[in-house]
Amino acid sequence: MPGPVSTAWLLVALCAATGAYCLLRMRSGVEEQRRAAGGEALMGFGMAAMAVPAAVYTPPRWAWPVYAAVFGAAALHALWNGRGGPRHLHHLVGSAAMVYMAVAMTVSPHAAHHGHGGTGVPLLTGALLLYFVGYVLLSGVRLVPATAMAHGPAPAGWGDRPELARACRLSMGIGMVTMLLAM
Repeated sequence: MPGPVSTAWLLVALCAATGAYCLLRMRSGVEEQRRAAGGEALMGFGMAAMAVPAAVYTPPRWAWPVYAAVFGAAALHALWNGRGGPRHLHHLVGSAAMVYMAVAMTVSPHAAHHGHGGTGVPLLTGALLLYFVGYVLLSGVRLVPATAMAHGPAPAGWGDRPELARACRLSMGIGMVTMLLAM
């Protein structure tokens, strides 16, 4: 990821911690939560890997098409799951954004690694930024009532805590905005 190394490491830590928590959420007793947590764990770890500073590790040229293929498959999976309702469409947009960033890195990896930016299509980057900024704002608003009611009865396990799942999604949204701004 181009930009200051400290910002990149903070993004790596945020995304990796989010991915790790999503792995914990996969132990939930509710099947729908387990499925969503699996996709979110993939997204969190994928974002963490993409955010590693180029000064520390520059992936081989073949890595970006692999990222695009993995997240393309995740997008198709989200599209398949989205036919039952709009709930999975956010996963589709997130996976498509990861494909977009991986393709941009495939096309021009040197410009992105040296901080020159301009690797993406400005209109598409702008549309994704608008979506994720809106998502972050909406997620933040939804999180406020969950924390205000935290004194109520606690769910049985870590995988069944809705306020933590919302915070997880919020942090990934913030990470996505950061990565799109760095393009």
